[in-house]
Amino acid sequence: MAVKETAQKKKSTLHHGNDWYKLDLSAIVYPTLQRRDFSSVYRLSLLLREEVEPDTLQKAVDMALPRFPTYKASIRKGVFWRYLEPNNRPGPFVQPDIKNPCMPMPFKANNRYLIRFYYYGNRISLEAHHSLGDGTGGMCVLLTVAATYLRLKGYEIENGGFVKDIHSAPEEGELEDAYMKYANAKVRPPRPSEKAYHVRGTKEPFYTLNIVDGIMSASEVMAVAKKYNATITEYLNAVLLYALLQKQEAEWHLRLKPVAIAMPVNLRRFFPSNTLRNFITMIYPSVDPRLGEYTFEEIVVHVHNYMRYYINEKLLRGDITTNAATQSHPLIRIVPLFLKDFVVSRFYAAVQDQHSSAGLTNMGVMKVPESMKSHIERFDICMGQPFSRRTNCAIISFEDVLTINFASSIIEADVERYFFRKLVKDGIHVKIESNREREE
Repeated sequence: MAVKETAQKKKSTLHHGNDWYKLDLSAIVYPTLQRRDFSSVYRLSLLLREEVEPDTLQKAVDMALPRFPTYKASIRKGVFWRYLEPNNRPGPFVQPDIKNPCMPMPFKANNRYLIRFYYYGNRISLEAHHSLGDGTGGMCVLLTVAATYLRLKGYEIENGGFVKDIHSAPEEGELEDAYMKYANAKVRPPRPSEKAYHVRGTKEPFYTLNIVDGIMSASEVMAVAKKYNATITEYLNAVLLYALLQKQEAEWHLRLKPVAIAMPVNLRRFFPSNTLRNFITMIYPSVDPRLGEYTFEEIVVHVHNYMRYYINEKLLRGDITTNAATQSHPLIRIVPLFLKDFVVSRFYAAVQDQHSSAGLTNMGVMKVPESMKSHIERFDICMGQPFSRRTNCAIISFEDVLTINFASSIIEADVERYFFRKLVKDGIHVKIESNREREE
């Protein structure tokens, strides 16, 4: 028995040494898109019910981050692939918050950390490069840091869910590339091929990200969604498509184009994995106005049917297999990294980014340990800077507070205005917060 326990302990600590990690299937793409004015960075925030003490928060980060070896890491280049290696440099250091979040994250800056922590008033924010992991992994880091912070303040907070035990080694499944584990369908479905409508707008100056937050009652949104026989995600997707249709119709155009939303699906819901790395795939709910004028009710039905058809284990497995096929091809493996970067970045800009008019992600309802609930006011999520001139929408809820965040790098906020007007018209009370400073 003792021998078995020793073996299990040894196995669980394999990734605490000087191990390196090959980038997961999604993470391979993000560094190829890196530009001086763009990084694939997202932000997660929680608002406590008391003001944050920076020194205590720094101690919490120092204590908690080693529990997550793929986040306490830097990115390196090999001849054929990039990889993550342990980062034992000082940091990351907590900083006062900034007006424009999700700024580009150069790989050699910040002591090579690809993660940042900010504080402002009662808010704690984490920003992470998507090469490290998706929102699920990032939320585990943020909530574990927050729980450690509250313990340092004298509160008793138990582990559970997104709050990991900082004194235990990570489970092996937390570090796996889950894509390659489930990329075993016998057919590879084709990708979307038609170009979608792109929002026109005036590009903001370099390093400017416009944020518009809508804060509302989750129960009010749920009640409205039920009137349309839809889930909250289906309803809000329909509202965004409706807003994009209105925006396109209001612009001068020679011909109409389909409007489509790039929506990540958390694959952990369908495949057994507790990975803290990337494990999402994209679906594209869309409406084609060339077929005729759509009422909002028709859009809801269309989105509802689309979700029912596409979000299932079999089609998602096929999508994973399609995405994995390129990486596993023998010829691709021996192509030098600089050629891979060139081809992938051009493909993304010319093809992949053209398939959607906006992005939308819903992290759903945040569940935290019972002893932690009374310390948290709400959560915020920001998808970060869009790759092209469009807006990204992110949704998260906690208790009865639902927050919808729009982030864009263009001056015009027409899509956001159409979106929130529709919610208000449907009887939902919305409080708007923004970092914009506009003259009326």
